[in-house]
This record gives sequence, structure tokens and C-alpha cells, in this order.
Amino acid sequence: MKLIPVILSGGLGTRLWPLSRSLYPKQLHALVTDDTMLQATVHRVADIEGIGAPLLVAGEELRFMVANQMVEIGYNDSRIILEPEGRNTAPAIALAAFTLIRDDPDSVMLVMPSDHLIRDCGTFCEAVSRSYPVVLDKHVHVTFGITPQKPETGYGYIRYDKPLDENYQDIYRLKQFVEKPDEDSAQTLLEAGDAVWNSGIFMMHCQTYLEELEQMAPDIYAACREASNTAQSDGRFIRPNREAFIQAPAISVDYAVMEKTSRAAVMPVQMGWSDIGSWDGLWQESAKDDHGNSLTGHVVIEDVHDSLIHSDNQTVAVVGVDDLVVVSTRDVLLVTTRSHAHHIRSVVGQLKQQNHHSVYHHTIVHRPWGSYQTTDKGERFQTKRIIVSPGEKLSLQKHLHRSEHWIIVQGTALVTCGDEEMLVHENESVYIPKGVVHRLENPGKIPLQLIEVQSGAYFGEDDIVRQEDFYGRAQGQN
Repeated sequence: MKLIPVILSGGLGTRLWPLSRSLYPKQLHALVTDDTMLQATVHRVADIEGIGAPLLVAGEELRFMVANQMVEIGYNDSRIILEPEGRNTAPAIALAAFTLIRDDPDSVMLVMPSDHLIRDCGTFCEAVSRSYPVVLDKHVHVTFGITPQKPETGYGYIRYDKPLDENYQDIYRLKQFVEKPDEDSAQTLLEAGDAVWNSGIFMMHCQTYLEELEQMAPDIYAACREASNTAQSDGRFIRPNREAFIQAPAISVDYAVMEKTSRAAVMPVQMGWSDIGSWDGLWQESAKDDHGNSLTGHVVIEDVHDSLIHSDNQTVAVVGVDDLVVVSTRDVLLVTTRSHAHHIRSVVGQLKQQNHHSVYHHTIVHRPWGSYQTTDKGERFQTKRIIVSPGEKLSLQKHLHRSEHWIIVQGTALVTCGDEEMLVHENESVYIPKGVVHRLENPGKIPLQLIEVQSGAYFGEDDIVRQEDFYGRAQGQN
């Protein structure tokens, strides 16, 4: 089989803020199962006989988190294409297609967003297996449409026509894309019986997709071809040429190809699909108590019904309300009704205009070596809790505007400070003067935890002058 899962992991998940943020988005969270959304996407097609190793497309800033989540589920060598900037799905799929045809000109892509839920994976895999020979033989683009259960106004629809041919009675010619309808239009589409929800999941022959892209969106084709042909490889990471790629317009695959091509086909599937596109959508898919409440974390309730209450750290008490969404993270409290949860995007837009940190990252910031959390900050000091994973190390670096004091609270640190190298054990500390080259490593088998006290005039992350980096990060990269 020449079928390769192509997993798009560039979404921001804005409507699930404050849990989902641009530097730790929805697909990297475990929302419904013990797996993250990304990991669940990989797992659901893993048992299809003969399917190839997944190829991922993600943003540069998410590269290590995506790679680490793949390693956690046993995919140590899966390739990851790093988009220099988000350009929507048509360019992202083009980068994948150019990569795959170098391996095999007859490759077929199974394109899947990384942040969707599918409860009936068996039915989905059967649909994939059924569609593969059609795509390979006829070079059509199959989109998997979701059989609608209600007149949903939050999804786009696809109308379909007669079957593809007598051998494929369950795969239909695509007739029309319909933007998200109003309630009356959605009811009409449901009653017509020839429309499905647009899932954004596609199966495409790579060469055919690129040929049609060249014809229908030549600017995207040219930019992605140049970006891919001049890409740099860095271990498992593939870095397309930035200058070339940003010339591609930001257009979805629907607009660029699927709405124009005569090769589009639809396979209706009923597989328990949801895009978990809002807090209300997550409430609908979550396990609930006898009163319809979805509760996560230390939550205490009294006379509460049909609500979603999520707490990351503190106790949350809710009394005498119905149909609410309450989300408490370490730095943000969100309260809304379920019916208004889709308006969160406008709130995030306001915060983005203010350049507020909560749009971009949590108080716990993930790095390839572990994580850190700012715990206190004053005019000339800042404290952090730092966790370094076993066997990992920070870059060899210096700071121009601050000194640091490290107090080890768990594990053993191997510290480089100037010309000296020393082991620092639990309940011991070390001082790093301003301007001195230093490095922190964890040589042990348990996580290294320490409290860092910074003193000085400036504490920005851009006050890091790297001399050497284990992860290949350049100056200014996280």
C-alpha cells in the first residue's frame, strides 16, 4: 500500500481558549481520551494493513512538542514538515505532496486534521480502505463527509450527486460546497438527504493533487515547489524555504482545488465525528454526571446542571446555575454560557491586540528539554520553577542583563559555569554571574527540578546569547 497519513497540526484552537493557546494548541491536549488529539489521530489509522508511517505538518514553534508526543506513542522517526508560517490547508498539503512524491510518485495521501474526534474508528478505517483503490486507480480526490444527525449551523456542508460508477455505489460525485448555513437552510439540507458535513478529511493521489494545483492555483504550486525543492533537513524535521513559502496565498484546499475540480468525490460516513470546535462541543462529547455536568479537576458543585467546569489547579466551587462553561487555568478564569461559547474568539482577538501573554502560552512554558513556570516577579527579580527531563540539557549560553541563582529541589544537576563543571545535588545551590557562559544538564534518571532566582534589570527570553545548542536552535528561536 502506498497510503500515507498526512496529519495537519497547525491549528490554533482559539475557541477552546484559555486551555488552547497558540504555543500549546488544542491538538496537543488530551480532551476526551487519555491520548492527546494529535496522538489519537495517529492511532486511529495505525491498524490499517500496509499503511505507511505518518507525515506531519506543523509550525516551527510547535516542533519539539509535536515530536515528543509522537515519541510517547512509539513513533520515534516520523518526519515533520515545519511550515515557516501558517498558510491554510492548500499550501500545507502541497508541501506534503511534494515530499511524498520524491519517495514514490504513486503515493496517496490520507489528509487528516490533528484536532478532530472520531469515536467509531472501525467504520472510518473501513471507509479509508474502501476509498484507497478508487483514488489510486481513478485519481479522484475523495472527501469523507459526515452523515448529518441534525440541522447543524456550525459546519460547512457538501452536496453530492450520483455514484462514481457501478463499481463504487457508496462513493458519489461531489456536486456543491455549501458554507455554514442558517438554521432554515440547514434543515432543508438535512431533509434533502444529499448533503453531508464537511469533515476536512481527504484522500488524494499526490501527483494528481499537484497537477490540479498547478492549473487552479499556480501561485500556491510555484511557491510550494520552490520551498520544497530548497528545503533543509534537520534530523526528522523538514524545513521548507521560508522566502519561497510565504509567497503562497493563505487558501484552503476547498477553495484552491476541491470547488473547481471535476475529480472530487464524496464518501458519506457515520463514524461519531466531531471537530470539538467549542466548549459546548467539548461538553457534548465529554462524560457527564447524572445532572449533565462535565467536571475536570477539583470541582465542587451544588444544584448545577448541564455545565462544563474545568480547573487546572485551584478548587472551583459553583452553586445554583445551569448551562455554564467555567474554565480555570493558572492565569485565566473564563465564565460563559454554553450557548455563547462560540464568541470566545472575539475575546481572544481583544487580548491579542493588547499583546497579552495568555493568547500565546500558559504560565507553564514547554521547551524541548522540559518546562518552566514563572512563579513571582518584581522590579529587579524574577523566580521560576524549572523542570529538566532525564538526559536533557539547556543550551550553552550567557545573559547580558541578569544573574541567576539555582536551588536544586529534586534530582542532580550537572552545571557548567565558566570553566568549571560541577554536580549540584538536592538541597544545594549554585550562583551564575551575569555575562558568564553556563549550562544546566540533567544526567540522572528522574526529572530535575529547581527554583531559579533571577536578579537584574531585564528578564526577557531574548536575553539569551547561545554559544551551543543541543536542539539546533538559532538565536531568537525558542
